[in-house]
This record gives sequence, structure tokens and C-alpha cells, in this order.
Amino acid sequence: MAKRLQSTASWLRWLTPGLEIKRWLLLLMFAELVLVLGAAYALKEIYQSATLPHQFYYITLQFLPYWARATVFGILGVGLLAFSYLKLTQSVLGPFLPGVNASSLVEVIHAFRLRGRGPRIVAIGGGTGLSSLLRGLKQYTSNLSAIVTVADDGGSSGRLRDEYRVLPPGDFRQCLIALADAEPLMKQLFDHRFKEGSLNGHSFGNLFIMAMADVTGNFEHALRESGKVLAVKGTIFPSTLQDVTLVASINGSNVEGESKIPKQNGRISQVFLKPDHAQVNPEAVQAILNAELIIIGPGSLYTSILPNLLVEGMVEAIKASPALKLLVCNLASQDGETDGYAVDDYVRVIHDHVGSNLFDFVLVNSNLAHMPTGGQAQVVFRADDASRHPEVRFIAGDVVNVRIPSHHDPDKLARIIMRKVWQA
Repeated sequence: MAKRLQSTASWLRWLTPGLEIKRWLLLLMFAELVLVLGAAYALKEIYQSATLPHQFYYITLQFLPYWARATVFGILGVGLLAFSYLKLTQSVLGPFLPGVNASSLVEVIHAFRLRGRGPRIVAIGGGTGLSSLLRGLKQYTSNLSAIVTVADDGGSSGRLRDEYRVLPPGDFRQCLIALADAEPLMKQLFDHRFKEGSLNGHSFGNLFIMAMADVTGNFEHALRESGKVLAVKGTIFPSTLQDVTLVASINGSNVEGESKIPKQNGRISQVFLKPDHAQVNPEAVQAILNAELIIIGPGSLYTSILPNLLVEGMVEAIKASPALKLLVCNLASQDGETDGYAVDDYVRVIHDHVGSNLFDFVLVNSNLAHMPTGGQAQVVFRADDASRHPEVRFIAGDVVNVRIPSHHDPDKLARIIMRKVWQA
């Protein structure tokens, strides 16, 4: 019974508005009707002018009334037409949609159309937080743009950046994988990290982006071409095209380098970019001004979020955009950066660095039952945080990944953003 209902629902899905199938199907049927009408005129002439075998009397059901003949042939024709169109569609799309059967084909098309009509969302950040956010949002919209920090100077990205003087590819690789609609093996390949020899520590994805940049002669073009290889749903932009270094003021002295800042174990009073007049990427500005929803975070406050906002022209573009602005607050403190921080501290630090409030909404975690496994403290929302920021609407929801409680669950996070922020 359940299977029969599911099958019926699948067939009814073809009637859903917006699939952009029925209009062309009706046009095709009309064209066939015209052809059939022409054939009917020809047959009528043959009937009137030629002597046909008596078997045609039974084949054409002339022993039945006119209305009965029309009904029988009509039902038979529509059935054969629907069956042939279904099989033809499966045959044509089969090589491009492996594993898709007749019942799920309409679901694939319906989901594709829904994502195409989804909101224009810009996500700003870097690292694991940004990729988790994108992984969830791509289920709701294909109109996604990710603006990624270029201050990373650690690990494989830092080595490639120093050696080739290019933008660090690591965070871009994570975003490409998060937005990809490719086979799992391809994702595993891009994340594969070599463990010995001269490539020790490098991931294949980083090297691939570097090779693509060398072939295309342009890092932004390399990102676009890499996106085609992975069937990426959305676009990815560097926040700036200039080579910048993140500098933090800690205990009265300046520490240069994104990877070195958390290792100081001192309270950060301010971060800034060097050079201090790095210009925002024009393509990022265009995406921001065209957005309907701008999301900042989750991610490392000082080393992933603020490096984007400190690029000259970024904050001005965000303020000028008519989009809703949302801050997704972290679940756990980060050693060496945000030890002991509550939700209010995140909002306050961003306000102090950019000079004003940017947000319409702040999303905070309501599930405090799962403590971070790395020993960090939870970032909590205190009762008086809302009163300190009356211009901001705070939204609470369960966004914890129960397997890794210091990370957001992509599906939970995207669902709450779409239901409590966008639909509201």
C-alpha cells in the first residue's frame, strides 16, 4: 500500500507547476495532433476512393458507435504516448543521471527547478565553518556565492602561497567540495593528502587548483573551471585578489600570520590586514549587492571572518546591499582566539572592528546537551545579550552536529536559516 501511494505521488509530481516540462509536452502533443489530423484526411480519402479488405472493419472498430471508438483509441493513444515519452526520457537522461529510475526522475527535475528558484545567498567566511554552511544550503538553492578569506598561510596552502606567490587554495578547495555534485570518489580524491616525499602534507585538491591556475593563467578562472569539473552548485570568489597578511595585536605586540596568531595564547585586542588598503574583489561586491540574504560565519572569528570584513570596500558593500544580514555564531570557543567568549563577544568584536552593527539576525545554538569533544567551552547565549544589541534579532535553534559537537550540522543549520530567517 505504501509503495502504491509513493508511486501515485511520484506521478502526481509531474503536475507540479514550475517543472518547465508540461508546456513543451503539450506543444509536442499539439504537433503530433496536427500530424495525426493530416494522416486522418489522407485515410479518409483512401477509404472513400479505394476498396479495403474486410479486416479493416474490425481493426478500426467500425462495429462500435462513433463515441466508443473515439474513447478506446483516445485512451490507448494517451497511454502509449505517456509510456513512450517516459522511456525516451529515461534513455536520453540515463547516461547523465546514473542510478535515476522512473519514479525518482521527476524528483530530480523538481529539486533542480526548486533550487534554481531559491534565494540569492552570499556566504562569507572560510575554513570548516563556511564549507559546512554551503553543504547544507545547496539543498535549497543553486543561487549561492561564497566569499572566501585569502589570509590563510598555514599547512599546504601556506607552502604553496610562499613558493608560487598565489592565493592560498585550501579554503577554496573545501568550498568546492562542499558545493560539488560529483561522485564521492572525486570528493575523496580532492581531499586526499600525500604523506611522504616532496608532496608530503599537500592535498590533491590544492595541487589541482594550482595546476588549473597555471593552465588558465588566472586564479579566479581556475576556480570557475574547477567548479565545472566538480559540478559545483554556485560560485566562489576570493574576498580580495591581493596578497594580504593577517596581523594581530596581542599583549601590546603585533603577530603576523594567520597560522601563528592562535599559538600565542594571549588575548587578541585587534586584527588588521597588511597592506591595509587591499581592495575588495569586484565580483564579490557584485554578488553582495545582488544578494537577498548575506550570511557571515560560522568560522574562526579573528582568522576567518574578520579578514574578509577588513578588506577595503567589503563592509560598505554589505551595508549598501538590500539583503538580510545574518551572523551564525560559533558553537565552541577556539583555543588562542575566543577563549571564554559568549555570543555577545562575537557581536561586539565585529562591531568594534567595522565601526557599526551589520546584522539583522544572529543565529545561536539552543542545544547545550552536547559538549565539544576537543575540550573547548560552549559559546552560550546569555539572558542579557539581546538587551545589549536591541537592533539585532536573536534566533535560537538546535544546529549541533552530535558526532562532532564543536561543529555545525549542515542540514540542521540550513533548515533553520531557510525556515526561521528567510521564510520569516
